[in-house]
Amino acid sequence: MTEETLRLAGFAGALLLMLFLEQLYPLHHDARRWSRRGANLLIVLADTIVLRLSLPLLAAGAAIVASERGWGLLNVLNWPFWLELGIALLVLDITIYWQHRLFHRIKPLWRLHAMHHSDLVMDTTTGLRFHPLEILVSMLVKIGAVMVIGAPWLAVVVFEVVLNATALFNHSNIRLPARLEQLLRVCLVTPDMHRVHHSIHADEHHSNFSFNLSVWDRVFGSYRAQPRDGHKTMTIGLKQFRLVSDQSVLALIWQPFRRGEGPE
Repeated sequence: MTEETLRLAGFAGALLLMLFLEQLYPLHHDARRWSRRGANLLIVLADTIVLRLSLPLLAAGAAIVASERGWGLLNVLNWPFWLELGIALLVLDITIYWQHRLFHRIKPLWRLHAMHHSDLVMDTTTGLRFHPLEILVSMLVKIGAVMVIGAPWLAVVVFEVVLNATALFNHSNIRLPARLEQLLRVCLVTPDMHRVHHSIHADEHHSNFSFNLSVWDRVFGSYRAQPRDGHKTMTIGLKQFRLVSDQSVLALIWQPFRRGEGPE
């Protein structure tokens, strides 16, 4: 099975599962959910096209090149494969945490990332809603990390499959039992934990940056347990992008370049 097949199968399976669970156990009801989901899925298509046209190789390809040429720390150390696999997965996860945090700190990057936060309701397709230029920058960061650490090809493929699946999970509009949510949150980012990150309040959406392991927010002081307005009554999105007209695919692509409406 090729890398593309593995990624596509993991993505499709996780997306269908989360859409099914959202129908069974929704936290919120969204009358416009299918038009929103359609726009978010079209954004994924645009992201894929931009990546394929812009870069000669992606993260998994970079891992193969690094292995063949002996680049990167792990290719020099030649430790047991299971240890290299674990180290690579942890380093890639913490890299994504800090990349995410910097996208909130650096204004030009935040303008790109704000498109993700401008969704008016959070559901599993929000986890796919990233500006094509953000996806391009993110892939370059990932390729750089893979090259520096010499991540094994399998670690990169596993990480990308898991990252896609967890993004779909932690953005999902599902209502988990309180006990289960607290148990999962000890190690994983749950929908309740990540929903805080999509709050309309700036101090809340500039917190909870982890995607996979929740530990990074606790270690680096960016953890916020609950939204001040409560999960059922909180407002999702950004103050400057509240109109339905802001949610079309073309409006979303153009959003970072709109004058006078820069993100907080």
